[in-house]
Amino acid sequence: MDAAPGARGSIARVRDALARHGLETEIKEFDASTRTSADAAAAIGCTVAQIAKSVIFRAKGANQPVLVIASGVNRVDEKKLEAVLGDKIGRADAEFVRASTGFAIGGVAPVGHTGPVRVFIDADLNQYDEIWAAAGSPNAVFRLTPADLRRITGGHVLKVS
Repeated sequence: MDAAPGARGSIARVRDALARHGLETEIKEFDASTRTSADAAAAIGCTVAQIAKSVIFRAKGANQPVLVIASGVNRVDEKKLEAVLGDKIGRADAEFVRASTGFAIGGVAPVGHTGPVRVFIDADLNQYDEIWAAAGSPNAVFRLTPADLRRITGGHVLKVS
């Protein structure tokens, strides 16, 4: 299946960002969507909890994107996130996500954003030897370790649920 328009460029941007961080990993593209954590886990053959799902929020006061990379089984506790940020947050719509990260919802990668993004990482991901993250398209993923995720994003680790 061909990637959606612009997806090839997004995947290449992720590949380049991973290379700049010295992370050698294969980006896997699937015929079926890996947009949801359950879809991704089924395609990969891992548990839903090993999916490092990207959830973008909008910090209301700063009007900036906040990326939470959460275990696929967890819901983000928005009050906890607001307390850490010191700002109210809201869900980001597709237009905001695309404008601030360069990615479509369902394909937001942990790296390769087109602008600055504040990153938080779910502490629950640390229990796995390997995790899987979106690679710039709703049908592309890559494997990495929780330590790699922290290193390449500079993200702040916290219990998100």
